[in-house]
Amino acid sequence: MSHEHHDEHQPCLYCHPHTYIRMVQHLIERCLVLHMSQDQCIEALSTRANIQPLITLTVLKELLKVNRDFFRSYFEKTTSPRSTLGGGSDQWESRFKIRKEWK
Repeated sequence: MSHEHHDEHQPCLYCHPHTYIRMVQHLIERCLVLHMSQDQCIEALSTRANIQPLITLTVLKELLKVNRDFFRSYFEKTTSPRSTLGGGSDQWESRFKIRKEWK
């Protein structure tokens, strides 16, 4: 797998994986602040930051695992009828289960 293109404005996944993952985590947190659904977050990171969807899903999965209580509370607050977030925790978690089965 080659990684010829380096964007001078963001770290390289292959050269600086820890920094790259932290950047993805930060971008996901920004999506949460904007009350974006999982699909919206994946699409935004893909189109605006050129982050591969599988990488976003992997980081999201780890965030959910490590911060389960936070996400439970977050989704309870954001899945009210007035919420702009679609799907709630079931959407996020079911997507991970589907992806895990692909392995």
